[in-house]
Amino acid sequence: MILDLKELSSVDRQNYLQYAIAPRPVCFASTIDGAGQVNLSPFSFFNMFSSTPPILIFSPARRVRDNTTKHTLHNVLEVPEVVINIVDYAMVQQVSLASCEYPKEANEFMKAGFTEEAATLVRPPMVKESKVKIECRVLEVKPLGEQGGAGNLVICEALRMHVDDTILDEKKMIDQHRLHHIARLGGNWYCRVDEHNLFLVEKPNIRLGIGVDALPGAIRNSRILSGNDLGQLANVHETPSVDPSFHDEKLKNIFQYYSVNPEEMEKELHSYAKELLAGGKVNAAWQVLLALN
Repeated sequence: MILDLKELSSVDRQNYLQYAIAPRPVCFASTIDGAGQVNLSPFSFFNMFSSTPPILIFSPARRVRDNTTKHTLHNVLEVPEVVINIVDYAMVQQVSLASCEYPKEANEFMKAGFTEEAATLVRPPMVKESKVKIECRVLEVKPLGEQGGAGNLVICEALRMHVDDTILDEKKMIDQHRLHHIARLGGNWYCRVDEHNLFLVEKPNIRLGIGVDALPGAIRNSRILSGNDLGQLANVHETPSVDPSFHDEKLKNIFQYYSVNPEEMEKELHSYAKELLAGGKVNAAWQVLLALN
């Protein structure tokens, strides 16, 4: 299916984009107007765009339904300050409740059952229950259009973070296992980050990976190894050579039982390498794959 976005209705365009471009982190924004009326609302059009300077951007879009704008947008135009409270699983249902279109005079802190906590540099209050609160100065509000669904980029400079000690490791850094982020998908769908779905991907830094194109043909064209498997193998900084000291009992057994059938032996070696790669044992997987040489 090919979709020309200009030909879709606003509702369908929003639906396809929000289902496809996900998961999206949630900005739980507390703002205040010139009269001191507080507003608290979540936005999934949100992310970090720079660390130096520390810039966060979220977008209170015009409502697709009737092209109205949100109290958050009005507030940051009156008082260019915001606290971005990071949402975790323990508070997601209350956060969803705060997204209700209450009248301007309503206090979403009270409606959703959250506790106001005074910020230290800006006027809007923080959400006490959030494990990470970021006090921000609004640098610019950039409208992207005037139709329903048009975003309004609220460009914020992060000034001060408040981090709950319970999510810190022994080095006083945020432990990803302890902060159970949530993120928005399409429609009413969310996802939760926890120890059951976390995984590590080794990130290339200064030294370059050899690349998939540099893998030996028998490996690159394997019917067993997936694209993810090849990506792991190709992330080494130089093509490994056979290590005479490498010993593996399963490898020994594969050679013993399949030596009379080279095609089956290659299949078994690739299957075993795939198993090793699933466990993050890239060097061992390379040695298994090189065993045919």
